[in-house]
Amino acid sequence: MTTQTETDQLRVWVDQDLCTGDGLCVQYAPEVFEFDIDGLAYVKDGSGELQLSPGVRVDVPAHLRLDVIDSAKDCPGECIHVTRGDTDDEVAGPNAPVE
Repeated sequence: MTTQTETDQLRVWVDQDLCTGDGLCVQYAPEVFEFDIDGLAYVKDGSGELQLSPGVRVDVPAHLRLDVIDSAKDCPGECIHVTRGDTDDEVAGPNAPVE
């Protein structure tokens, strides 16, 4: 059985105001998350360029979907938001529906 998060295009963004700099996201998915010199996590686009503007969303590569979702679920700062690309509904993160 295939779940929606396995087939939908997902996007992710980090709320730096809530980021604790713990680094779990960078450990889970270093292709998607990276620290800047301020010690906070940011997302990277498909070419690996760090996106420093607040609220910038990037596409989640298909092979990293579960890692990115796990990073949002395990983030101590609850600052990672994973949304469906077509609806912007949150599937993982602080605003996601409780399972």
